[in-house]
Amino acid sequence: MKFLDQAKVYIKSGDGGNGCSSFRREKYIEFGGPNGGDGGRGGDVIAVAVPGLNTLIDFRFQQHFKAQKGRAGQGRQMTGANGKHAILKLPVGTELVDQETGETIADLTEAGQEIVLLRGGDGGFGNMRFKSSTNRAPRRADPGWPGQEMTLILRLKLIADAGLVGLPNAGKSTFLAATSRAKPKIADYPFTTLHPQLGVVYAEGQEFVLADIPGLIEGAHEGLGLGDRFLGHIERCGVLLHLIDGTQEDVVEAYRTVRHEMKEYGGGLSEKTEIIGLNKCDALDEETIAERKAVLEKAAGAAVHALSGVSGEGVDRVLSALLAEIKRDRAARAEEKKAGNVAEAGDGWTP
Repeated sequence: MKFLDQAKVYIKSGDGGNGCSSFRREKYIEFGGPNGGDGGRGGDVIAVAVPGLNTLIDFRFQQHFKAQKGRAGQGRQMTGANGKHAILKLPVGTELVDQETGETIADLTEAGQEIVLLRGGDGGFGNMRFKSSTNRAPRRADPGWPGQEMTLILRLKLIADAGLVGLPNAGKSTFLAATSRAKPKIADYPFTTLHPQLGVVYAEGQEFVLADIPGLIEGAHEGLGLGDRFLGHIERCGVLLHLIDGTQEDVVEAYRTVRHEMKEYGGGLSEKTEIIGLNKCDALDEETIAERKAVLEKAAGAAVHALSGVSGEGVDRVLSALLAEIKRDRAARAEEKKAGNVAEAGDGWTP
């Protein structure tokens, strides 16, 4: 299945059905009076987060979603049927943005989450609604209200506990393959990763999801290389693992390049907890590792883990550090959610 993380769709809710102008005509009933029914309500457009989906590829082949119109009312006081809803089944982590205003309408972060994007138009009143003591035979029947329409931008941001960042050929795909059952493409040239990859990592009897995104280069925020479009997939991560190729001469410049691109992108990435890994240490001697680790720690102002995704050296230490930060992030999110639920419960009126 091809990975697609952005799509544009046109949606329209159903028009309401027209009201009916009708009179009761039966043998032996001289003054039947009006009996035209109301029109049915138009269908809504609903977005639902569905588990098991991880791409927006379905929206490449269908971009128009229209709910059904309400049926017109009929005589004998019969109300028209309501229109069927149009349902957009989206992967968990999809963000819905109004193309015209740029406003984020919804962010589907939990499976089963549901939101009504557009409500269908109300049905028009039949002439039965307008009868009164002074208007015994009304011939007025209202048309149904029109539905709403808009163009949406769908942006998928993968749900992962930790994210991998770094320059091309920093060894991110190798690290993902070594620590999970994911099978990313690995080669000895840059940009082997063309779209984000997810892997489930098992460490210390627990598991977490690790996301690998295509490598960044200087000027990625201006569209160079593959650009910074895929950085959105690590916005939801609690911690970032910044891998740096230890075999290159200037490891400090490599670190600063990626940090600069994350800062230019925004989205809170530069404020996230970061674990730094000096990768490919299997190709270096102890003296070189110590030297490059020291200059990198001085530039970053944080501890640096020496590791090798190929030989497995230092990988367990990095996974332990990642897991510790992920636990802190999960606990903080749980507290925020609990506080939010308490606040919502407190908004209700109690006698």
